[in-house]
Amino acid sequence: MHSSISKYLNQNTEAAPLAVFRILFGLMMLLSIIRFWANGWIKKLYLDPDFHFTYYGFSWVQPLGNFTYVIFALCALAALGIALGYRYRWSVLVFFLSFTYIELMDKTTYLNHYYFITCLSFLMLFLEGGAYFSLDAYRKKQAFNLVPKWNIDSIKLLLGIVYFYAGLAKLNSDWLLRAMPLKIWLPSKYDLPFLGNLMQQEWVHYSFSWFGAIYDLSIPFLLLYKPTRKLGFILVVIFHVLTRVLFPIGMFPYIMIVSALIFFDAGFHKKIIALLGKTFRIKSVTSKTLISKTSWRPALFVVGLFFIIQLLLPWRYLLYPGELFWTEEGYRFSWRVMLMEKAGYAQFKVVDQETGKNFYVDNSDFLTPFQEKQMSTQPDFMLEYAQYLATHFTAQGHKNLAVYVESYAALNGRLSRPFIDPNVNLLKESRSLKPKTFILPLDDTIQGL
Repeated sequence: MHSSISKYLNQNTEAAPLAVFRILFGLMMLLSIIRFWANGWIKKLYLDPDFHFTYYGFSWVQPLGNFTYVIFALCALAALGIALGYRYRWSVLVFFLSFTYIELMDKTTYLNHYYFITCLSFLMLFLEGGAYFSLDAYRKKQAFNLVPKWNIDSIKLLLGIVYFYAGLAKLNSDWLLRAMPLKIWLPSKYDLPFLGNLMQQEWVHYSFSWFGAIYDLSIPFLLLYKPTRKLGFILVVIFHVLTRVLFPIGMFPYIMIVSALIFFDAGFHKKIIALLGKTFRIKSVTSKTLISKTSWRPALFVVGLFFIIQLLLPWRYLLYPGELFWTEEGYRFSWRVMLMEKAGYAQFKVVDQETGKNFYVDNSDFLTPFQEKQMSTQPDFMLEYAQYLATHFTAQGHKNLAVYVESYAALNGRLSRPFIDPNVNLLKESRSLKPKTFILPLDDTIQGL
C-alpha cells in the first residue's frame, strides 16, 4: 500500500492541462469581478447596508468603506496574474486572501460556487501552475513541461467531490418524489422561447429532478473514463447552459464548463496552447528538467489534510438534531445546491424586562430587502440580528432588554408554520456551533441523505 502511494506520488505528467486550467480560471475570475463591479453590486451589497451578517468566528471581517473597492481591484489584478502566470504563487495567494475576505464580509451573499472558488484557489497554492506557458517561465527562460501527476489529479478530485456530493444531496424525498423545489421554480419560466410551455409540465419537473441527481452522481466518472469523456463534456455543457438559462447564477456555469476541460488528455491542451501561442505570438520556452520533488512533501501534507476536510465536512449535519432543510445546521459548505425553496416571516419584539413595555422592530430600518429575506429563514441570522438590535437600542438608552421573534417559514411548498420559539429571549442564546434549541420542529420528515 505504502509503495503504491509512493510510486504514484513520484509519477509525472504533461504540464499543458494545468497551464490551460490556470489561464481559463484566471480569465473567468477576472470577468466575474469586472461583472460584479460593473453591476454596482459592491456598493449595493457591501457599502449600502448598515449591518452585515457574519460567519461564526469571523465577525472581525467587515467591509472597509471605499477601501472595499481596493480589495476587489487587488482580486482582479491577482486573477489576471494567475491567467498570465506572473509570479504565480503570489498571484494565487493574493487572489485567495482577497476573494475569501470578500466572501466573508457578509454571510447574506453565501453561494456554493463562491465557496468552490475559495477551495480551488487554496488548492492552487500548492500546484505548479506557473511552471509552463507562463510569464514566470518566460522571465526565467525555463519552463517545465512535466509536473507531478497529483497536481492535475487533485483538481479532478475536487471537481468530483463537488459533483458527487451534490448528487448525494439530491437523493432525498423532496427532490425525487415531490420534484421540489423545481415544481415551484420552473413554472415561472413561462416566457422562455421554446421552453416556456414545457416548464409548466409536471413530467418535466420530475424529469429535471431525476436527471439532475443522475448527472451529478455520474459526471465525474464519465469524464474520467476516456471512452465516455466526450459524452460527459457534452452533458456538462448542456447541463450548465440550461441551468444558466433557467436560473440567475452568474458565471458559475461557465466556470464549471471550462474546469471540466482538465479531464481531457494533454494533447488536447497542447493544441489550445499552440493556438494561443500563434494568436498572441508567444514564443515557447521549454525544458524537461523536473521540479525538485523535495519541495512537494509539505504541499502533499496540506493537500491531503485539505481533502480529508472536504470529504468529512459535508457530513457534519449528522451531529445536529432535526430536519436539515428546516434548521440548516450543517447545510452550508456541503455542496447542497438549489435543493430548497424557503420563504419566511420574522417580526422582532424588543421588551424592557423591568417595565414590561415593548415595541416591534421594522426590519427595513436596519436591513436591505435581500438581507431581510435571508434572515427570515435562517436561525443563525436571526440570532445575530437580535443581538445587533439589542446593541443598537442599548446605545439609545434602553436598558434590561430582551428580544423575541415571532416567525413562520414555508419549506418546499409546505404550508407555513411556526419556526422559532416566540417565548425564547434570543439574547440569552449565544452564537456557537452547538444545536440551536430555540428552533421549533418541522413535524415532517424529508427522507434521504
